[in-house]
Amino acid sequence: MTYLIVLNDHPYESERDYNGLRLATALASNDHNMVRVFLIGEAVRSAVGGETVPDGKHDIEWMLRRFAAGGRPVGVCRTCMEARGIETGALIDCTYRSTLDELTRWTEEADKVLVF
Repeated sequence: MTYLIVLNDHPYESERDYNGLRLATALASNDHNMVRVFLIGEAVRSAVGGETVPDGKHDIEWMLRRFAAGGRPVGVCRTCMEARGIETGALIDCTYRSTLDELTRWTEEADKVLVF
């Protein structure tokens, strides 16, 4: 089955990105599943490297790296990056600057779309 997980929230202002990445990683552990993650809105901040993890919060950068370690794609919304002044060079190496066109294609190809 093909899954698309769309993350919307700031990485450390709620647990939505954390829970979405937990589910994405669990789904990806089944070899029969293809899982993609797309960061949009405030979630684009999850892909910025070297951020300080607030006390008591989970390390979202580490979770993204763990998910992507199997060669799984993590797209980051270009428009959302630009709106927040995030340069492509600030992204961690397991993520990449993506587009709404790619999100549209992934949505059309997915059997299930889960939005956090």
